[in-house]
Formats: sequence, C-alpha cells, structure tokens
Amino acid sequence: MERTVERPSERGVAGKAAGKPVTGQTGGGFELTERVTGTDGRPLVVAREGRVLDEIRRHAAAVDCDVVRVADLDEAAPYWNDAPLVLVDEEVAPARRVRPRRGDVVLVCGGKPPHSVWRRAVVLGAREVVTLPDTDGVLLTSLADVVEQPSTDRGHVVAVVGGRGGAGASLLAAAVSVGAARAGGRSVLLDCDPLGGGIDLVLGAELQDGVRWPDVQVQGGRVSISALDAALPVAGPPDGPVAMLSCDREGSGPAPETVEAVLRAGVRAGRTVVCDLPREPGPCGQRVLTAADLVVLVVPAELRACVAASRVLDRLGDARPRTRVLVRGPSPDGLSARDVAASVGLPLLGWLPADRRVARSVERGSFNPRRRGPFGTAARTVLGELAA
Repeated sequence: MERTVERPSERGVAGKAAGKPVTGQTGGGFELTERVTGTDGRPLVVAREGRVLDEIRRHAAAVDCDVVRVADLDEAAPYWNDAPLVLVDEEVAPARRVRPRRGDVVLVCGGKPPHSVWRRAVVLGAREVVTLPDTDGVLLTSLADVVEQPSTDRGHVVAVVGGRGGAGASLLAAAVSVGAARAGGRSVLLDCDPLGGGIDLVLGAELQDGVRWPDVQVQGGRVSISALDAALPVAGPPDGPVAMLSCDREGSGPAPETVEAVLRAGVRAGRTVVCDLPREPGPCGQRVLTAADLVVLVVPAELRACVAASRVLDRLGDARPRTRVLVRGPSPDGLSARDVAASVGLPLLGWLPADRRVARSVERGSFNPRRRGPFGTAARTVLGELAA
C-alpha cells in the first residue's frame, strides 16, 4: 500500500532572505509530490477531502510541516505505530477500537462536536479533541512540535526594567544575555522599548543585516526558532554571542502577539530570553511580564530613584512576586542596597557598582563586559537567581 506525502507549496515560516520578513502565518496550499513507503518522521493524517483536511493542510503549511495522508484507518495500519503524531478527522473516527492504542493521537472536529465524538475519542485513545476554529492553537502547536522538536530543557524569560530613566536596564539586559552565552547556553535579547533608541546600538550592531521588530509579522501565534536563528543578527563578544531582536530608529515597536510568539519560540528551544522593558510596560510589556520567570528592577541608589521605582513597581502587576531589585551605585549620600530595597519594598538581588568601562565601550560600539567586572558579576547573579 502506498500513501501520499503532502508538502507545502508555499512556506509558511521563513527567515529574512532577499528582503522577505520573518513570518509565521497560516496560509498557502499543498501539492501532492510523491508516493513513498514509511513515515520518515512525518505526522500521519487520517482524513477524507473536506474542511477538516483543508484546515490541517493550512496549519501544516504555517509551520512548514510535511504530512502523510491516508483516507481511513485501514490505510493507516502500516504507519500507525511509527508516525510521531496522528491527526484523525472526526468523520473517519471509529465507534469501536480498530487500531492499537498509541500516544500523540489528536481527533479533529470541523465544528462543535456532537456527543458521540467524545466516546470515539476514548475509543481512539486521543489525548486531545480539537474543535475548529476554537482550539486550532492545539493543532498548530502539535504540528510545530514535530518540526521543531522542542528542547527537553525549558527555556527561561528574564525581564529587566529601570526604576528611573538612565538606570542602566538596557546595559544589564545585554550583560545577562552575554553571560548566558558565556555559561554555555544560547540567549535571545529582545528590545521591547520602542523609544529606547534600539538595543542593537548597545551591542554595536546597528549596521548589521538582519531583522528588526518592524520586519517580523506573526499570525496564527507561532514562529519557529529556526526561522529566528536564520534571520536575527548576532552580536556581542566572541565568547558570548547574542541573537537579538531590536526596535528600529523608525516604525512602531513590536505587537503584543508577536512578542508572545517569539517568547514562546525561545522557551520551546531552551533559550534564555532576556527582555529590555520600558518603565511603562503597555500591552507588549504585559505579555513579557506574564511570561517572565524573573523580573529585575534596576534602581540607582538615590532617593528620587527609589520613589520613581515604587511607581514603576505598581505597573508590574501580578509580576511583583517574581520581581527583585538590583541596586546600582554609586550612592551620592550613602544609601545602602538594603536601604533601597526596603524603600521600594522588594527582595534585594544585589549591588551593581559603577562601571565606566562598559559605558565607554558602548559609545565605541564594542560591548564586552568583563567576566569579573560589575556587569559580568551582576549578570551571573541574575542567572543564578533564575536557576534557583
């Protein structure tokens, strides 16, 4: 018996090449390209022609996933045990068991399922019942996980925000990203402040090719890490390369749904995602705060900065229990780190002494925080708290 391998005729996710933006939208058609035996790691789709099959094809195109399609469960028999994922149209789902139970079976319904569908899901051993269009995100995620093979180690999200203007949040965010790379991981630095001038300037990468936020368009809530890896500029010291997504000198900042899609891609891939947030988070920043495992509030050791930081803290909402204060010196009048933390009302993460070398290196386009310098030490403190 032969089965059909269906491949997207239009790639739904692509990196920036020849001026094309990174996209993650559902769309595109399929063409039947070959008949072969064996699953070759492709999802198995058991469906007849119709709306459900059209939707599966559309979602598979969005994540650049080749699928194997058969018309019924009898034809599925040779491939049932080998496929990494099985999607079954409700129209061909059995009322009695005809195939051995296996994991990663999803039953797909073209609308609100009749009561009988739930019995069929039990018979089939389905882990999910997808009703289109209400829960099509499950369908998209299931297909994307086959393509991307998510890391067994979950990534982490760190949000860095200044207690007042000029607190050094962008410098710390860049240092944490470099520190994660130096520790042997992979990091992604996200610039979420459209009025900050661009995080690429901090890393001396403003002239590098690669996408900025205005180039990224995501629909359907998904973007692949491979597309980001191909599209993002990489900067920083040789022993701590950082992939970054910066705001540009013109155009709008990132859309909330785009930020969320990029965050999820990084976490799925096991990356450390570091986000430089504005003091007024807005809808975009709120998505980051919701996802953040740790929020670092950078507060200079000054009375006015303590008052300003308290106002910023009010805007962090539900992220407050995950927020720590990092105090930046020097203090003009002897305020200690504990004094500042007590004034703001947050647990103390550490003290960041002044470092003129880093400020000078940023102006010269050569950001390279010393491993044992103030920013290198602060970065390790942040990463240690993240791992705790």
